[in-house]
Amino acid sequence: MLSRLQVKNYVLIDSLEIDFPEGLIIITGQTGAGKSILMGALGLVMGSKADASMLSEGAENCVVEAEFDMSPSDTFLKELCEENDVEWDEGHLIVRRTVNRSGRSRAFLNDSPVPVGVLQDLAVHLIDIHSQHQTLLLSDRQFQLGILDYFADSTDLREKCAQLWRSLNSLKSSLASLDERIARMAGERDYTEAQFRQLEAASLREGELAELDEEQKQLANAEEIKTGLSQVEELFTASASLGEIPSIDSSLKEADKVLSRLGRFIPAATELSERIASCRRELDDILSEVADMNSRVDLSETRLDEVEARMSLIYGLLQKHGCADEVELIALRDRLSDTLFDSTQLEEKREDLVREIETVQKELDQTADLLHEKREAAAGPFADSITESIRNLELPYAVFEVELLPISVNANGRDSVQFRFSSTGRNAVDVAKCASGGEMSRIMLALKAMRARYANMPTMVFDEIDTGVSGSVADKMGSMICEMGAFMQVFAITHLPQVAAKGHAHYLVAKDIDPATSRAVTTIKKLSHEERVLEVARMLSGSVLTDAAVANAKSLLEA
Repeated sequence: MLSRLQVKNYVLIDSLEIDFPEGLIIITGQTGAGKSILMGALGLVMGSKADASMLSEGAENCVVEAEFDMSPSDTFLKELCEENDVEWDEGHLIVRRTVNRSGRSRAFLNDSPVPVGVLQDLAVHLIDIHSQHQTLLLSDRQFQLGILDYFADSTDLREKCAQLWRSLNSLKSSLASLDERIARMAGERDYTEAQFRQLEAASLREGELAELDEEQKQLANAEEIKTGLSQVEELFTASASLGEIPSIDSSLKEADKVLSRLGRFIPAATELSERIASCRRELDDILSEVADMNSRVDLSETRLDEVEARMSLIYGLLQKHGCADEVELIALRDRLSDTLFDSTQLEEKREDLVREIETVQKELDQTADLLHEKREAAAGPFADSITESIRNLELPYAVFEVELLPISVNANGRDSVQFRFSSTGRNAVDVAKCASGGEMSRIMLALKAMRARYANMPTMVFDEIDTGVSGSVADKMGSMICEMGAFMQVFAITHLPQVAAKGHAHYLVAKDIDPATSRAVTTIKKLSHEERVLEVARMLSGSVLTDAAVANAKSLLEA
């Protein structure tokens, strides 16, 4: 229930803080006193649109704060708090909304900042505000269907239906995107596959081009290389006996012998002899490597053609694909492979999506069927209940009917609903097209009273729901609202004394002139029993109170 409301700098309200009890709470006041302003402040804290026009003259910001006491076991509210990192104070909620001069607003829940949307989610479970013009909802098919579902105890099924509908649409959207992607890839697949096959057939290897370049240089100059290496070998191995220049090895060998003999006389010559021996060993190694290198030099023109053809292929691929080296070509090949593999995976994913869509569609159809069955079973008793309530409000021949209309399955199931009404009991037609203002008020009150019983709404606000009625009808409407106040908190803003007299508490909204600023300001206060008698008497007689009006007021309050 709403236990406290605090308002600062909201339109004509400079500052007010007021506590509210349980039961039926009556709010009255002269026309233009500011009752609608009070409802606007309550709407603001429940997440309605904010703008700078809400601020009082000269104020920098306005603040509206509402305090609610809810059941500690309310799982929805607890989970909502947890999802938004708000402390769950065992059902005690403080909701605050501030608006600054620029029109920007901030929302808080238990002193933690939250998005305004959180307040709107809260409002659905905290308070139902029936405005003066809400009888227009009687032509709203969504409202009508919602009321029927409360009576049929099918709100859970309807929510499941809505969740399945959202899931189905999401899956269908994913399938459409996937089909578009598959179609695009299919158009490019032949080209992609041709590119991949060419790169795959090339059997590219990192560093291969550098190796080929080196081999090509050797093969292209093989004859010159082989001639040079052969000359080096000859210099190492020439034979003096054949009249040739002595080989390096034989010359060093002879020098080693001479120095070795001289070593007997000159010790340093022995050291030189050892150094020459070391040089001979090193030269032997060099000669061995030269001979090996010479044997491996290939004079094959065929191999040269193969190497140059391979280099031409790789350079051609580099140019075609705009790559700098084999590493980039290999990376491109792998990407093309992934793309082709993804295409196969996407087809598999599409098959999975189609199966999932079929499963969700089947579950949605089954849920819609169950929902239809519950609505169909409840439509008659629901219509009878509303008819009885309306007849108790002095429409003795009235009939109220509920017609279920088949539609394609959507978030609400496979039903649309039409409320039909006749005040004479014959030829019932669409309620929005036949009911007068007073009849509309009575029908809406009957619907709200029914919803209050089945929706477990903790607080309900009626803003002049009794418009268009008077006399004994007003008294009966007051009794119906009073009965609702026995099991929930009900606010009734009214101009009818018969309704005002039914309340457990009575608050008066007034507009006064502030002598300090000469500004009109709106105030609200709780009336004592004596003040309440005078207010009900004013409502009965107008500005001039008569003894008869006071006596009548006392009689109404004591009834």
